[in-house]
Amino acid sequence: MDMIFNILIQIIGIYKWMLIIYILLSWFPNMRDSQIGTILGKLCEPFLEPFRRIIPPIGMMDLSPLAAFLILSFAPQGLIVLQNLIS
Repeated sequence: MDMIFNILIQIIGIYKWMLIIYILLSWFPNMRDSQIGTILGKLCEPFLEPFRRIIPPIGMMDLSPLAAFLILSFAPQGLIVLQNLIS
């Protein structure tokens, strides 16, 4: 069971990096239209969409990726607590 939780925590870490790269791609013109941008968009947009529905943009800034990243940052601690409850 510990191995499953460790794999999930590693996947969350990788996904956080994917999200960071996807966010940084928005700073460069036409980078989201590249092959890497398209792949990351297909993987990151479904996770970002619920946050965009809840958090409106402030001017030109979309703060939903920040909220999504915070949720992903706290997810490993939640998994550790869940793991301790199960054990």
